[in-house]
Amino acid sequence: MADIYNFKVNTLKGKEISLSEYKNKVILIVNTASKCGLTEQYKGLEELYKKYKSKDFVVIGFPCNQFGNQEPGNSKEIEGGCLINYGVTFPMMEKIEVNGNNENPLYTYLKQQLPGVLTNSIKWNFTKFLIDKNGKPVKRFKPTTKPERLEQDIESLLL
Repeated sequence: MADIYNFKVNTLKGKEISLSEYKNKVILIVNTASKCGLTEQYKGLEELYKKYKSKDFVVIGFPCNQFGNQEPGNSKEIEGGCLINYGVTFPMMEKIEVNGNNENPLYTYLKQQLPGVLTNSIKWNFTKFLIDKNGKPVKRFKPTTKPERLEQDIESLLL
């Protein structure tokens, strides 16, 4: 598969969408959790989204409960927490698994395209994948990379 546009995902409201809806946009895909030491990154992700969305940039969050049971809620609880606690307006998808036998196929693809250090597996919440306007993964960021440190990479793809 040459790009992410053939993948379908479900929104937090359970509606299936194709990632082709984001064609010609720079995309930041992030596995998220609401009870993690890195959860404050929601604020930085939202700031990036607000700053660049008019320039064809989108953040897409994928809640995941595989790391320390840090996203135990259902879709409604996740949505409420993101909105109330962090003012998240970027698209949030249904909770998924990013590693193992039940991992979402999108994450299988992302990990194949941008291998991790030592192993391809996602190491923790808030691993970030930057996708160019052609749907190709171009850079993987570790969980501790703060959203504001991605601005230069995002801007270079928006040109």
